[in-house]
Amino acid sequence: MPPLDDPPSIRHAGPELLSLALIDSRNRLLHLLAQDEAPAALRLAARAGAWQERWIACHVQRQRGEACDPGAPRLAGIEPRIEAWTDEAGPPPEPEALRGYLAQTLEITLELLAGQPARADDAALHFYRASLLHEDRLGEALAERLGPDGPPARAVRSPIWMPAQRLRLGAEPGEPGRVGLVPHNERWAHEVAVPEFEIDAQAVNWGQVAEFAADGGYDRRELWSEPGWAWARAQGRRAPGRVEQLQGGVVVQRGVGQRASLRRAPAGQAAVHLSRHEAEAWCRWAGRRLPTEAEWERAARAGAGLGFVRGDVFEWVLGSARAWPGAGAAPPGSLDPVPPAGTHGVLRGASFATRRRWGQVTARRFAPPARDTMFCGFRSCAL
Repeated sequence: MPPLDDPPSIRHAGPELLSLALIDSRNRLLHLLAQDEAPAALRLAARAGAWQERWIACHVQRQRGEACDPGAPRLAGIEPRIEAWTDEAGPPPEPEALRGYLAQTLEITLELLAGQPARADDAALHFYRASLLHEDRLGEALAERLGPDGPPARAVRSPIWMPAQRLRLGAEPGEPGRVGLVPHNERWAHEVAVPEFEIDAQAVNWGQVAEFAADGGYDRRELWSEPGWAWARAQGRRAPGRVEQLQGGVVVQRGVGQRASLRRAPAGQAAVHLSRHEAEAWCRWAGRRLPTEAEWERAARAGAGLGFVRGDVFEWVLGSARAWPGAGAAPPGSLDPVPPAGTHGVLRGASFATRRRWGQVTARRFAPPARDTMFCGFRSCAL
């Protein structure tokens, strides 16, 4: 796998590889932006330059990495309108002005990165690595806006049985100063016992979601949790987000911008834009359940040779968002702060729009259970 796509290489990337990756990420962001210049898309793209300025160009303590003082004075930025550009209530940037700003901020970032020694430690490179993760996620968000591309259609495989085992859940600490970039919500590995379980080999597909809808799944109160039913009624939900037709097994989606046309989704393609409320209702309908985080990670680590497929969609799992034991407080600039208890669910894995360099098996995302704008889906376990 090329270093630009290799998760361990990117997490430990030095100045040369980081420079190439930052250019690659910015090129993708601009490519996606060219297909959608709506105000929301422009604001998303502006956040790429704003984050680099705040934590690299204007941050006099950037060399200290996570040990920096986030409240320390900063240098002035190059664009006085940036706060308005990234504020949903403010005027969005003009496309050409935004492209000029993005070019300038990247140039400054690369110049500062070029001044780092080849063997710079984690602290010195922390904000450059975090900037890459941040920008790749913004590109992913732009792709989610555009739709309606999706993962490949797959033949349904038999579920996988996993024997009981103890598991080191989460990212390992590694050697001090050479741990690489580890998002706060992956810290740190801790041992858990995982009883035997059966898990789907792949995410639930459109054909399976269509069967649920055809069987009255969106109208059967007994399938839904109390908050899920309230959400479905308030939304008038009859199908997953972005679906304009769901009849007779036919799923039709609409994109935006240059992808605004309707597209029929293959029945064997992993279903996307599903909230956790919908995932839970489908599981009750099917007589199954969502996997726990430990089950998902256990299967992802050991099940590849058994046909376990991941990376098609982000996958909802059981439980509320929480920090792992020993994680400590979120460091300055953290992209994954732990939300208030009980407000967010957890998504594991990655989607087809995620850059392969962030496909670590330990990756987690937090999102409210009603969120369906991401390329999110789920797989199920036997009861």
